Amino acid sequence: MEREQSRQWAERHQVAICLLAIGAGAALGALLPGAAPTLEVAVEPSIAALLLVTFLGVPLRGIGAALGDRRFLLALLAVNFLVVPMIAWALTRPLTGSPELLIGALLVLLAPCIDYVLVFTALAGGAHERLLAATPLLMLAQMLALPVLVPLLSGGAAGLIDPLPFLRAFVLLIVLPLLAAALLQRFAPRLDLAPAMIPLMVLVLITVVASQTPRVLGAGTALLAVVPVYLAFLLLATGAGILVSRLARLRTAAARALTFSGATRNSLVVLPLALAMPSALVPAAVVTQTLVELLGMAVLVRVLPRLIRDGSRPPARS
Repeated sequence: MEREQSRQWAERHQVAICLLAIGAGAALGALLPGAAPTLEVAVEPSIAALLLVTFLGVPLRGIGAALGDRRFLLALLAVNFLVVPMIAWALTRPLTGSPELLIGALLVLLAPCIDYVLVFTALAGGAHERLLAATPLLMLAQMLALPVLVPLLSGGAAGLIDPLPFLRAFVLLIVLPLLAAALLQRFAPRLDLAPAMIPLMVLVLITVVASQTPRVLGAGTALLAVVPVYLAFLLLATGAGILVSRLARLRTAAARALTFSGATRNSLVVLPLALAMPSALVPAAVVTQTLVELLGMAVLVRVLPRLIRDGSRPPARS
């Protein structure tokens, strides 16, 4: 009983907990910049653990049925590879005078998230099992799209993008946790790791923010130019997700999942690509999007269920 009460308390206060974790990570990164390389090593394992818990809460036998929802899949692809590129292109026009910031912004904004979007979607009551089923498709699509879209929308400022970091992230963050979850569901069906989701989310937020804060601070005021772009993207992509979900007549849970997919970007997976580029501003621009997005997601998990309701009417007031 006490364990369940603690879990319910954490779920009710998840937004505040996430914001505190982000603040703690920023303070740690600023005060102990020398610890950033060590913390960066822990980023992928912590995300993999978080996704394992998320996958474990999804009946994996139902993934085939979820993948068969063609209406949801078409809406998902339309948002991420038709609507979002148009939004990203329009918002990044003010960055054309700084090719490094432009490339960094496009690199991250054009890549739909395939990891912690599942967690945020689950926390908001969205159909995270449908996003899970669509993860391989989203990953493959962005691997094919980024080498074309980034040079095209940046005016040819970016060279060819190596797909190997994508493959590595796909194996470490998706395939291995998914296989582990399937084995646990098969051989330990009564295992319940759901109470670990919010603590793991806190660990991920602190690790990611603390490990990347020194890089952001080292870039100075140059990064201020991308902050309005990322904020505007979050608002416009959220609105686009809601609009497309209505046009596609998706149910509440699927509409929330679609909206989160459009608004959440793949910053942690594209970061190795940015780090491979010669300018330090490119990865700094990607990391800045991570910080803006994590703050935005902490708010969106509370706001989106109010924007996309279950269709039931509230009781009339007397």
